[in-house]
Amino acid sequence: MMWWHALSIAGSLAVTGPVGVAIAIWLIAGKSWRLTWMWGLLFGIGMALVVVTKMAFVGWGIGVESVEFAGFSGHAMRAAAVYPVAAFLAFRSSSSRARYLATAAGVVFAILISISRVPMMAHSVSESVTGSILGLAIAAGFIRYASSEHHWALSRMLVVLCLPIVLIAPQVEPVPAEQWITQAALYLSGRDQPYTRAMWQESKHRGHE
Repeated sequence: MMWWHALSIAGSLAVTGPVGVAIAIWLIAGKSWRLTWMWGLLFGIGMALVVVTKMAFVGWGIGVESVEFAGFSGHAMRAAAVYPVAAFLAFRSSSSRARYLATAAGVVFAILISISRVPMMAHSVSESVTGSILGLAIAAGFIRYASSEHHWALSRMLVVLCLPIVLIAPQVEPVPAEQWITQAALYLSGRDQPYTRAMWQESKHRGHE
């Protein structure tokens, strides 16, 4: 369980958020304006989809009960988006083999983070899988776009930016993102209490009585 907990922390907003910002800073420092814009757009879309699907369930009960889907896993989406991209950029000036291996390692790490959310009882399988797919799609889209960019700078500086984040961020107070989403959803829907997965279970139980 400790192993899953450590992986789960690596996908938290306190870690992946700053890593995502570090990627943007690295691109800005390298004067890669188009890539900076593309990264911000893709990552922003991913974050928005996570928030919208979670708010839709919490405030209005919109989800897929048959597979227990109540919104994309934010941990899975962010991890799958930032770690492959960070690895790709950090090794962009290395050989093709090294770059592919680094990117693949980022993908594997992100998938392990996604898996960790299930034994941690934080998400259902469907939420972790779809969140991971969304994040990997964002990473793949950015990497494909970045592969055609010929003007680069700063290479390994990305590692210098990200390493302190990964080491220090897990020690700070967790960002109450779920609480903010719940409060916003309740305010907009006018409900007093949020919808929960437990309500699905209660509904099934009543249906069998």
